[in-house]
Amino acid sequence: MPFDLERARALTPGCNRVAHLNNAGAALMPTPVIDALTAHIHLEAREGGYEAAEMAHPLLEHFYHAAAVLLNCRRTEIAFMENATRAWDMAFYAFDFQPGDRILTSLAEYASNYIAYLQVSRRTGAKVEAVPNDESGALSVPALENMIDRRVKLISVTHVPTNGGLVNPAAAIGRVARAAGIPYLLDACQAVGQMPMDVQALGCDLLTATGRKFLRGPRGTGFLYVRESLLDQLEPPFLDLHAAEWTTPDTYTVREDARRFENWETNFAGKIALGAAIDHALDWGLDAIWERVRGLADGLREQLSGMPGVTVHDLGEERCAIVSLTKEGLHPEALRVALRARGINVSVSEASGTRLDMEGRGLRALLRVSLHYYNSAAELDRFLGALGDISG
Repeated sequence: MPFDLERARALTPGCNRVAHLNNAGAALMPTPVIDALTAHIHLEAREGGYEAAEMAHPLLEHFYHAAAVLLNCRRTEIAFMENATRAWDMAFYAFDFQPGDRILTSLAEYASNYIAYLQVSRRTGAKVEAVPNDESGALSVPALENMIDRRVKLISVTHVPTNGGLVNPAAAIGRVARAAGIPYLLDACQAVGQMPMDVQALGCDLLTATGRKFLRGPRGTGFLYVRESLLDQLEPPFLDLHAAEWTTPDTYTVREDARRFENWETNFAGKIALGAAIDHALDWGLDAIWERVRGLADGLREQLSGMPGVTVHDLGEERCAIVSLTKEGLHPEALRVALRARGINVSVSEASGTRLDMEGRGLRALLRVSLHYYNSAAELDRFLGALGDISG
């Protein structure tokens, strides 16, 4: 069945103003998400915050159902978080690392994650080690297998890095982790919403995601998945009266479900809207979305490869909706500003965001073009024309 682009764009008011090719930054929200978000804000304004939350209880609870359907897990394995970084931090800092423990990660790991590794390493004496890449630029699964020993405490990998179209072999990594009995934390911040995500097939024990990117939800929303069998082994780095119960003057009991990683005060309107965003993605179908965005990105890479002075820098055998490039004689930030002036939104990935990968390839910055299913061929032609016209 042909993708209904006309419907997708009609449900995306922002398409009337900009060519939005910055979906790995924050995608344009569709009308159902905007309506859900603003409806609860208006309800709070009319009724009061506590009262509005009570009235909207079924919608708030629906988020957990929607996220569980999206990931093929139980609703009790889902926690709503204020962003993907906080979700990742709450999971990572729940591990009790000891001197000599090893944390295995990828060369394309995101800066926020790697900074946390380094902090924990300094505090505890644990070691962080990046698994080498294969010939395509993705994490090498055979190399990962060769690095496994009894000291490996955690395998923590970014599924889709911030600076390009690479898709790391998450499911193959999961099989290695399962075989070795090692917990596996998957940063799926840039994967969820653009491709099908099944935590049973991926084999991950923890997964983190954001609402604002390919799920097309509001900023300030995210979620954490924690496999039920791991929950009792992880006490969050901090607790409150939502995550735990104060049972006697000297004792407390932590919640049994993944909501032990939440806190009491939260973005109620955002939570409802994120549930609506997940519903919207499920309505389109993640298989259909994945086919659409990959086709757009592959077509764009092909056209870019023929442009004088333009180099595409995406790695991996499997690639996604993110296209990274440079243009000779122009800093990517200058390109971004010039494109923005023409009503075209893109972003820039600096070396500090994925230092091991970027420095290893001798790159200082990349122009990041990230597509979604509502982007049209006319918008991509407009981008290509502008890119060709812009000179130093």
